[in-house]
Amino acid sequence: MANAEFMAVRRKAVSRRQATSRQIQLRRTAALFLLPAAIFILALIAYPLGNVLWQSLNYGNLVDPAIQGYAGLENYRTVLEDEEFLPALWHTLSWTTLSVAGEYLLGLTAAVVLAQPIRGRAIFRGIIVVPWVIPIAIAGLNWMWLLNPDYGVLNAWMVRLGLLDHPRDWLGQIDTALLTVTFVNIWRSFPFYTISLLAALQAVPADLHEAAAMDGAGPIRRFWVITMPHLKAVSLTLVVIHIIWTAINFDFIWVMTEGGPLNASQTLPVMIYKYAMQDYDIGAACALASMSMGFMASLFFVYFYGIRRARA
Repeated sequence: MANAEFMAVRRKAVSRRQATSRQIQLRRTAALFLLPAAIFILALIAYPLGNVLWQSLNYGNLVDPAIQGYAGLENYRTVLEDEEFLPALWHTLSWTTLSVAGEYLLGLTAAVVLAQPIRGRAIFRGIIVVPWVIPIAIAGLNWMWLLNPDYGVLNAWMVRLGLLDHPRDWLGQIDTALLTVTFVNIWRSFPFYTISLLAALQAVPADLHEAAAMDGAGPIRRFWVITMPHLKAVSLTLVVIHIIWTAINFDFIWVMTEGGPLNASQTLPVMIYKYAMQDYDIGAACALASMSMGFMASLFFVYFYGIRRARA
């Protein structure tokens, strides 16, 4: 009896060792398959980021190799003391906030409309993604032509409809340049919200709406009590991602205004470009890029740990 129990315990121990050995082998195999991806990430992401951080602590100039050496925090001081920094920061916050808010509201409205059983719904769903698939440079140039005060179609229409007394240079005036580019950015980006929110709307159980309707809840109350809670996770993800994407967006503003007029639409990414490609000051450009990267990383980690805490 004792011998049988000993053999059973031994078989269990052998089985556990074999299972552990298989797990170790599987982990080694998985690590081997992940190694190319890890090398790729290190080469294309980690190394450039590390290099930007290092360059931000050193003097550097694209046209004068003699300007070099350790700078410490001097590049950061140069950026913070630049009189254009605070206006550019404010423009970035305004551009990001208005863009994301407008994209979400317009995208949610379009998603709710396209979720209804209307005639030609499939056609409208296909058409609405057109702005999103147009490259930013092409979209920006097209809107520059449409808004041109001399031959722009939109100015001509607004004058004919009596909305304007005379054509207006929307991109050439200090008080309208940033708002105009923001409007164009909303037009191009809201289809991404529409597609994502429409997919989430399809997953909302119809039984809940039917039960709420039988209890006397109207369409608006059903939307806020039933629909919006089901869209919470998707909405939060979309907003956080687009805050990061919009804050670091360079293409639209540069194509349409180059940060002008008189820096009225200059954001931090445009300022980084000007530091590097116009002033040739690589140290200051990397310092401002590092500051922007730190803010975006902080936002991501707050979102990530907030999600983990909510699931715990």
